[in-house]
Amino acid sequence: MTSQPADLRVIRARRSFSENAWRTLKTAPFTAWLGMIIILVYAIAALFAPWIAPFGESEIVGKQYLPPSAEFWFGTDQIGRDMFSRVIYGARNTIGIALATTLLSFIIGGTLGVLTALKRGWLDQTISRIVDAFLAIPVLIFALMLLAVFGKSVLLLILILALLDSTRVFRLARATALNVVVMDYVESARLRGEGTGWIIFKEILPNILPPMITEFGLRFCFVFLTISALSFLGVGIQPPTADWGSMVAESKTLITFGRAQPLIPAACIAILTVGVNFVVDWFLHKTSGLRE
Repeated sequence: MTSQPADLRVIRARRSFSENAWRTLKTAPFTAWLGMIIILVYAIAALFAPWIAPFGESEIVGKQYLPPSAEFWFGTDQIGRDMFSRVIYGARNTIGIALATTLLSFIIGGTLGVLTALKRGWLDQTISRIVDAFLAIPVLIFALMLLAVFGKSVLLLILILALLDSTRVFRLARATALNVVVMDYVESARLRGEGTGWIIFKEILPNILPPMITEFGLRFCFVFLTISALSFLGVGIQPPTADWGSMVAESKTLITFGRAQPLIPAACIAILTVGVNFVVDWFLHKTSGLRE
């Protein structure tokens, strides 16, 4: 009997959350809906690639550079693999690696940014100067150098890009957290004797979440494009793993013969980037408090 009111409160809270979420989505502009649909389509392709793709990721199914047909929708590549199947598998590989890299960069940069804003002192100065040094080096050039030195595995690609990108995340997390740590409720939590973890997760993080979520979308696009660029240059995701950047590089010579096959993976990169930015723009406008 005593648990029933609590259960009812949980049910009502969930119902209220779902109603508010649906109400917010209904007011979203066309561009935001278009972006969410694009992201959903890409997510389905990435998750269910083995069931959607008609052929295997590295399976040779025909002659080299066959034109699009009923059997091979996008034609075949330089060794006779189905381009449509590799585009589908490329969604899983490119998006999955970009997402893992972005998550890791936010864990590293976000944690250090909030911690230095809270602690200040020598820790803040030391980490900030190290970050300044990394920020002075172009990410693509630095990544090319490190990958050439340490190797071209997927794990190294994720670690290197996450460490380099975490410097940008650190800057935003520190700047936004500095505006929160001076608030009265944070000082009250300190006077109550709350620990560092409690202050970070209960007082600071909820108040900096909207700009951090927005930055996550932008960082994902940046990492996604960087991985594609590195793969195009031959130091990113390595064959025979399907990747949109390397697919453009492998079929780029077809452009001179008037064939559009290299433009297909390039279009996949561009469409996802635009879709994510549509959603990020709407979310930023929604959380900024601005009115139409």
